[in-house]
Amino acid sequence: MSLFDDEGPKKPVKHEIGCDISLLSTDELQGRIDLLNAEISRLKEEIGRKSAGRRAAEDLFRK
Repeated sequence: MSLFDDEGPKKPVKHEIGCDISLLSTDELQGRIDLLNAEISRLKEEIGRKSAGRRAAEDLFRK
């Protein structure tokens, strides 16, 4: 790392819903889409886990 290196550590890409996207390149936009798709998958997996837990609890108390 150089003494004159102005670049600090890169911040992770983050998308805020409703933010201005007009200055982003197509590559940056695709990166945001990929990031959001990964987050959607993560949320759906969590819904599946919670639903399975709820079904198991309901089945236990129905007996």
